[in-house]
Amino acid sequence: MSPDGASINDTSYTDIINTLAEDPEQLELLYQTALKAGEAQNFKKAIEAGHDDAPENLLYAAWFYRLKDTAARAKEYVVAWVWVIPLALVNALLFWWFSGDEFMISFESFQGLERDFLPALFWLAAPLAALFVLAYFTKVGRKDWRLSGLISLLLLAAAGYVFLIYLQLGTVFFQEQYLTLMIMHLPLLAWAGVGAFLVVKHRDPENRFAFLIKSLEVFIVGGLFAIAGLLFTGITASLFQVLDVQLPDEVMRLFVAGGLGFIVVVAPAVIYNPALSPAKQAFDEGLSKLVALLMRVLLPLTLLVGLVYLIFIAFNFRAPLENRDVLIIYNIMLFAIVALLVGATPLSLEDLSPRMARFLRWGIIAVAALALLVSLYALGAIMYRTSIDRITPNRLTFIGWNLVNIGLLVVLLFLQLRGDKWDWLHELKHAFSIGTVAYAAWTLIVILALPWLFGIDQGAVEELPVSVQRALYEYPDPVLLKCYNSPHIYLLEDGQKRWIDTIETFNEQGYVWRDVRFVSCSDLRAVPDGVPIPPDAGSPPQPWGY
Repeated sequence: MSPDGASINDTSYTDIINTLAEDPEQLELLYQTALKAGEAQNFKKAIEAGHDDAPENLLYAAWFYRLKDTAARAKEYVVAWVWVIPLALVNALLFWWFSGDEFMISFESFQGLERDFLPALFWLAAPLAALFVLAYFTKVGRKDWRLSGLISLLLLAAAGYVFLIYLQLGTVFFQEQYLTLMIMHLPLLAWAGVGAFLVVKHRDPENRFAFLIKSLEVFIVGGLFAIAGLLFTGITASLFQVLDVQLPDEVMRLFVAGGLGFIVVVAPAVIYNPALSPAKQAFDEGLSKLVALLMRVLLPLTLLVGLVYLIFIAFNFRAPLENRDVLIIYNIMLFAIVALLVGATPLSLEDLSPRMARFLRWGIIAVAALALLVSLYALGAIMYRTSIDRITPNRLTFIGWNLVNIGLLVVLLFLQLRGDKWDWLHELKHAFSIGTVAYAAWTLIVILALPWLFGIDQGAVEELPVSVQRALYEYPDPVLLKCYNSPHIYLLEDGQKRWIDTIETFNEQGYVWRDVRFVSCSDLRAVPDGVPIPPDAGSPPQPWGY
């Protein structure tokens, strides 16, 4: 829409700009409208034509050089290697250091027994990488050191929080789930932190969406660097192996962990110009065009495969209800589809014919609708598995992610079907902008809340008999206790045993026999009584026998 409400499709930019030759405020509004509609290039061409026709017009001249300077700065960006290389090398050394066995994170089980899990690097990698990337962006882009420092400290604090709090979960089963989830969520939080730094002064949908596109490019370039690094490492190790020389573990870690630390700083520096806002980055170069083309080619293929897959779901409806691996694949697929929708969305419509733009829009709508159906199916499956078993950190986390993705797809479809067909690109970017906030919020909730939702009262546990403590630490909820010489079964909850009155009640509660743990009757009698199940079952009997 033009500033006076007329459709840009009905009136050329050249004609409109001619009428606004002496009105800087309306010309600025027209430019912002062109940006939202993805027609900034058409606006630029009209300004160039106006400047050629009336070079004495100061308003045209100001706009001409403003747009020319912006385009030149985006294309002429030169990576500041004098800063990238030292920062990447320091990060590489830190990655190598924290990948050693001396920084091994362990599960703590009954009576302080520990079991090694993974080196601390798995949780520190993302915050450290974000710290050095932010340092580069701040120095080269001349941005606010206080803001980048604050975000870096918060990201490192999040990793420290994970290290300090994971033992709160008590059971080894939940400790492992939480730490595994953090390997995925701390990188998401670091990505959100870098994004917040880059869009803090440019919070409109255009800039948030441009940041998403640049994130995809960084991911792809980083992947290419990683493949090259792995090939180099493999060839180097093979050359020495031919000479019967086995490279020490420290050297191999330097290649793998150190190489990763180097790549995660170099890839963003190569792709992103920190002197410009996300929306003003260069998107008309080889990699950007290749990524967009690849995503748009995959869009109809994804739609075709998805439609065929829906048919197969009808014949294998219970597969995700019974097989956890199928459900995991569904959730991975949903994240991949969201990334595909982002990558297939154009920054502007200037390089697309009206017919191609129309096909692209309806292709995105169709794939989003298909993904919504699969999301609802996956959510139903995980809710079903939870109802017949138990809520765990994994299940709660992925129920939340399903709801976030469903919400994003619903908003996307609503805005597309409700909005103006001429403004569909802006509405699409608006939906993804909302999605980035939802992704960051749920990531933060998962990191902070899980240990408290699934934690145990350590003080109450220490007062329980040793055999009961062992059952509580080693097995996930629900902890069901029984002794061999007594028919009664109890649920251990909040340091108390809750008598389950009948087998019918046991089954109605969704409990299963494989979760029943046997302890001595004397130890079971030593556990304080709690409210029976159901509460009106009467006075709870004590287990008898030895």
